[in-house]
Amino acid sequence: MDLGEADLSRSERRLSSFAPRKTSETMIVGTLEVRLLVREARSLKDKRQVVRSILDRLRSQYNVAATEVDKLDDHRQVVIGIAAVGAETAPVRGVLQTIQEALRKHPIAEYLGGGLVVEREAI
Repeated sequence: MDLGEADLSRSERRLSSFAPRKTSETMIVGTLEVRLLVREARSLKDKRQVVRSILDRLRSQYNVAATEVDKLDDHRQVVIGIAAVGAETAPVRGVLQTIQEALRKHPIAEYLGGGLVVEREAI
Protein backbone atom coordinates (compact mmCIF):
# COMPACT_ATOMS: atom_id res chain seq x y z
CA MET A 1 0.00 0.00 0.00
CA ASP A 2 1.47 3.39 -0.96
CA LEU A 3 1.30 6.63 1.04
CA GLY A 4 -1.68 8.05 -0.96
CA GLU A 5 -3.88 5.05 -0.12
CA ALA A 6 -2.95 5.23 3.55
CA ASP A 7 -3.88 8.96 3.71
CA LEU A 8 -7.15 8.32 1.95
CA SER A 9 -8.16 5.60 4.36
CA ARG A 10 -7.35 7.86 7.35
CA SER A 11 -9.49 10.62 5.82
CA GLU A 12 -12.30 8.21 5.19
CA ARG A 13 -12.10 7.04 8.80
CA ARG A 14 -12.28 10.63 10.06
CA LEU A 15 -15.27 11.42 7.85
CA SER A 16 -17.08 8.27 8.90
CA SER A 17 -16.94 9.44 12.52
CA PHE A 18 -19.22 12.36 11.51
CA ALA A 19 -21.71 10.18 9.66
CA PRO A 20 -25.08 9.67 11.33
CA ARG A 21 -25.16 6.58 13.44
CA LYS A 22 -28.00 4.13 13.30
CA THR A 23 -28.95 3.51 16.91
CA SER A 24 -32.08 2.72 18.82
CA GLU A 25 -31.49 5.60 21.26
CA THR A 26 -34.49 7.66 22.24
CA MET A 27 -35.14 11.02 23.78
CA ILE A 28 -38.09 12.05 25.88
CA VAL A 29 -40.06 15.12 24.78
CA GLY A 30 -42.57 16.69 27.13
CA THR A 31 -44.98 19.49 26.33
CA LEU A 32 -47.25 21.52 28.54
CA GLU A 33 -49.93 23.91 27.35
CA VAL A 34 -51.18 26.27 30.05
CA ARG A 35 -54.16 28.61 29.93
CA LEU A 36 -54.05 31.65 32.22
CA LEU A 37 -56.25 34.67 32.89
CA VAL A 38 -54.78 38.07 33.75
CA ARG A 39 -57.83 39.78 35.30
CA GLU A 40 -56.09 43.07 36.03
CA ALA A 41 -54.77 43.59 32.49
CA ARG A 42 -56.38 46.62 30.88
CA SER A 43 -54.40 46.46 27.64
CA LEU A 44 -52.17 44.16 25.60
CA LYS A 45 -49.21 46.03 27.05
CA ASP A 46 -50.27 45.05 30.59
CA LYS A 47 -50.76 41.44 29.55
CA ARG A 48 -47.43 41.23 27.71
CA GLN A 49 -45.59 42.57 30.75
CA VAL A 50 -46.99 39.70 32.85
CA VAL A 51 -46.35 37.13 30.09
CA ARG A 52 -42.76 38.29 29.59
CA SER A 53 -42.12 37.98 33.32
CA ILE A 54 -43.55 34.44 33.40
CA LEU A 55 -41.64 33.31 30.31
CA ASP A 56 -38.31 34.72 31.54
CA ARG A 57 -38.74 33.00 34.89
CA LEU A 58 -39.67 29.65 33.29
CA ARG A 59 -36.69 29.73 30.93
CA SER A 60 -34.14 30.66 33.57
CA GLN A 61 -35.43 28.68 36.54
CA TYR A 62 -36.46 25.45 34.79
CA ASN A 63 -34.32 25.42 31.62
CA VAL A 64 -37.26 24.83 29.26
CA ALA A 65 -38.44 26.34 26.00
CA ALA A 66 -41.52 28.51 26.48
CA THR A 67 -43.56 30.93 24.40
CA GLU A 68 -47.04 32.40 24.09
CA VAL A 69 -48.87 30.26 21.52
CA ASP A 70 -52.50 31.43 21.37
CA LYS A 71 -54.86 34.30 22.31
CA LEU A 72 -52.18 36.79 21.27
CA ASP A 73 -54.67 39.60 20.69
CA ASP A 74 -56.80 38.98 23.78
CA HIS A 75 -55.67 41.34 26.56
CA ARG A 76 -56.76 39.03 29.40
CA GLN A 77 -56.27 35.43 28.26
CA VAL A 78 -52.85 33.79 27.88
CA VAL A 79 -51.92 30.42 26.38
CA ILE A 80 -48.31 29.38 26.95
CA GLY A 81 -46.57 26.39 25.36
CA ILE A 82 -43.68 24.83 27.27
CA ALA A 83 -41.32 22.08 26.09
CA ALA A 84 -38.72 20.02 27.94
CA VAL A 85 -36.39 17.35 26.57
CA GLY A 86 -34.45 14.68 28.46
CA ALA A 87 -33.13 11.16 28.46
CA GLU A 88 -35.66 9.78 30.97
CA THR A 89 -39.41 10.19 31.40
CA ALA A 90 -39.54 10.92 35.14
CA PRO A 91 -37.38 14.10 35.16
CA VAL A 92 -39.16 15.55 32.13
CA ARG A 93 -42.60 14.86 33.58
CA GLY A 94 -41.42 16.14 36.98
CA VAL A 95 -40.19 19.51 35.72
CA LEU A 96 -43.40 20.09 33.76
CA GLN A 97 -45.56 19.17 36.76
CA THR A 98 -43.49 21.51 38.94
CA ILE A 99 -44.07 24.32 36.43
CA GLN A 100 -47.80 23.52 36.38
CA GLU A 101 -47.96 23.76 40.18
CA ALA A 102 -45.96 27.02 40.23
CA LEU A 103 -48.31 28.59 37.69
CA ARG A 104 -51.33 27.50 39.73
CA LYS A 105 -49.92 29.63 42.58
CA HIS A 106 -49.01 32.66 40.45
CA PRO A 107 -50.10 35.86 42.24
CA ILE A 108 -51.33 37.75 39.15
CA ALA A 109 -52.24 35.20 36.46
CA GLU A 110 -55.10 32.87 37.34
CA TYR A 111 -54.58 29.25 36.24
CA LEU A 112 -57.47 28.11 34.01
CA GLY A 113 -56.13 24.70 32.96
CA GLY A 114 -53.56 22.91 30.91
CA GLY A 115 -52.50 19.71 29.25
CA LEU A 116 -49.29 17.76 29.78
CA VAL A 117 -47.92 15.22 27.28
CA VAL A 118 -44.69 13.21 27.57
CA GLU A 119 -43.63 11.06 24.61
CA ARG A 120 -40.67 8.95 23.59
CA GLU A 121 -39.02 10.00 20.33
CA ALA A 122 -36.52 7.94 18.34
CA ILE A 123 -33.30 9.69 17.46
